[in-house]
Amino acid sequence: MSWTPIGKPAPVRENANLTDYAAARRDFSWEAERRGLSGLPGGHGLNIAYEAVDRHARGPRRDHVALRWVDRHDRVTEYTYRELAERSGRFASLLGHLGVRRGDRVFTLLGRVPELYVVVLGALKAGCVVSPLFSAFGPEPVRQRLNLGGAALLVTTPELYRRKVAGIRDSVPSLRRVLVTGDEDGPGTSALSPALAAASPEFEIGPTSPEDPALLHFTSGTTGTPKGALHVHEAVLAHYVTARHALDLRPADVFWCTADPGWVTGTSYGVIAPLAHGATLVSDEGEFDARRWYSVLAAQRVSVWYTAPTALRMLMRHGPDTASGYDLTALRFIASVGEPLNPEAVVWGQEVLGHPVHDNWWQTETGAIMIANLAAEEVRPGSMGRPLPGIEAGLLQRGPDGRALVTDGRVRELTGAGEEGELALRPGWPSMFRAYWGDRERYERSFSDGWYLTGDIARRDADGYYWFVGRADDVIKSAGHLVGPFEVESALMAHPAVAEAGVVGKPDPVAGELVKAFVTLHEGYPPTEELRLDLLAFGRRALGAVAPKEIAFDQHLPHTRSGKVMRRLLRARELGLPEGDLSTLESVP
Repeated sequence: MSWTPIGKPAPVRENANLTDYAAARRDFSWEAERRGLSGLPGGHGLNIAYEAVDRHARGPRRDHVALRWVDRHDRVTEYTYRELAERSGRFASLLGHLGVRRGDRVFTLLGRVPELYVVVLGALKAGCVVSPLFSAFGPEPVRQRLNLGGAALLVTTPELYRRKVAGIRDSVPSLRRVLVTGDEDGPGTSALSPALAAASPEFEIGPTSPEDPALLHFTSGTTGTPKGALHVHEAVLAHYVTARHALDLRPADVFWCTADPGWVTGTSYGVIAPLAHGATLVSDEGEFDARRWYSVLAAQRVSVWYTAPTALRMLMRHGPDTASGYDLTALRFIASVGEPLNPEAVVWGQEVLGHPVHDNWWQTETGAIMIANLAAEEVRPGSMGRPLPGIEAGLLQRGPDGRALVTDGRVRELTGAGEEGELALRPGWPSMFRAYWGDRERYERSFSDGWYLTGDIARRDADGYYWFVGRADDVIKSAGHLVGPFEVESALMAHPAVAEAGVVGKPDPVAGELVKAFVTLHEGYPPTEELRLDLLAFGRRALGAVAPKEIAFDQHLPHTRSGKVMRRLLRARELGLPEGDLSTLESVP
């Protein structure tokens, strides 16, 4: 395994939140970290919204800007911690007036608008379970998740209600109320703004156990029925600690998380973590545009930026000159999540933005960052980093299906450098999911012999850095080799002509599967046969026996709504399956 450490370790190490990794792991305890939070007054437990907003609103940071909202027309509106506490208190009071009780599920179908933060925090104050939905979902994914979670109340916009909810409303029997943003009621809905104005801002949060349900996050459902991962109020401790360690976050920071609020990252680190630290959270309503994003970074003086590999690759395609026209001197730390980060993006960050991009790893089920490249360490491009203090990770021997091999309820941990296995975690961190909603059997299958089984395949180097290989169900089995698509994609993207790549297994009667790559080219590189042969040779030099045997040029690779290349759709093409039949696609291996 080859890597080149990059970054500026000397000055960064002196100023980072976590300066001695070995000592931090040795001395760490969640109980000690718990003292960094306030807890509810009178010893009445732990509530996410109190830690994120109310404790600051009652202290010296009451007039510090909590939320800085940039609307799609570039107008900026700011809300202090005191104002956000008051508005979320009004929503909590409103829920009581509407008959929404503790434990009821409150769903949001909203973009990056101020109402999102008010609703999420207010519902948590009231003891409800918050379940955010991706605003780009179609009616069927919305209906499915509302029913799976037994939604009692939904907050959305009038437009989204008309397009995505009105037609399926009658098929969600649990849904008692729908509130829409703005001032006007509509058919089957009530207006949020006048209701909030009439509600009392004074709301006393009731006793909340750290184990009380708080957040219900649904997985994407790309491989079957969506799974609803349930998290509890104690998760705020993991959000708080991991943001300090993995994102180097501090109260003085201006923090921008670009993740959509409908996904777990958009909640854990787009709402809770920065507010728990008393930082200023930037929220941009606009869609991705390279110049817009650079403008937000510059104009809002963003100091810590948490984004996705897809967005970074899109910025890379615009070239370094686009960034040069913006003052990014406030930026001091960049991190990425959502899918593995290609090494080229790490190096590009150092060369163009002045900082390497720090990849990290976690899942909907873990609720918070588990493994990360840290601010005080040199970044190893292509690695997800090392386990955070308080997290014990391991690699387990795999069976023929790529998953951990369980024999008589026992698994075998791999300890050698460079060995590949299923990534597993020892349970016990505060944001660990407590259930799959309504599916106890599925939840229990996620654990074996004292490990949580992630389904991700990884390897670990001699220094304890983990390297993503692929999802167990994505790994290609070719002529006796287990090939991780991400490794092949990253190798191809090191070629100057390649902007993006998607790698899948193509059925072959002899090898079982052949490694095939679909490649998007940078502007100025025509898709010639000469270039195809050059890429095949480039792959062989970098990867040897696991290099792609076929390469197809494709300037329009299929992507999910969140920007990931849809390998399953590429596999469907190779199998000759109809691309538009989602029920057929679910069966693609």
